[in-house]
Amino acid sequence: MSETGERLYKGQVLPLTRDVTAISVPFGKPVELAEDAEVQIMQARGDSVSIALEGRLYLIEGDQLDALGLEPLPRARLAAGASDAELEAFVWDRLRTCFDPEIPVNIVELGLVYGCRIDTLISGEKMVNVKMTLTAPGCGMGEVIAADARHKILGAEQVKKVHVEIVFDPPWSREMMSEEARLELGMF
Repeated sequence: MSETGERLYKGQVLPLTRDVTAISVPFGKPVELAEDAEVQIMQARGDSVSIALEGRLYLIEGDQLDALGLEPLPRARLAAGASDAELEAFVWDRLRTCFDPEIPVNIVELGLVYGCRIDTLISGEKMVNVKMTLTAPGCGMGEVIAADARHKILGAEQVKKVHVEIVFDPPWSREMMSEEARLELGMF
């Protein structure tokens, strides 16, 4: 379980200790939530927390956890001199911290990430291209997950741009999930 998951549990109700910018689900838009609002913890995985407020779902990033009265998590960084192999490993590690706010398995273990390619721009900076899918074409979480992935990958200093492409060919199936993910979700 993540550092955030050790201090929060599903169903816990907490007041916000300050105004905070959260990401609305499934729209992926930033929304200001007011200090003292009573929020319910829905999921604490990776380095973000899913909360419910007045019947709506939001994500709070790990570096904003002080709004829940917790120690904020530092944003993962990768030094500018890292090799392409180190950058690719960083990208995969960051993708493993991305979760659908309603599913307790990261997008890599769910089999949603089809690939990652790193390109060098004329400026020498790097562009990361991620190809991923969703569990169903009508899933409204695509933009939220893609925005979360972009935000986390941009922690590498040499990355200038992150492009997340959502594709549906091949279509996702349960067989794409890791064994650990199938066990976690009870899908043997």
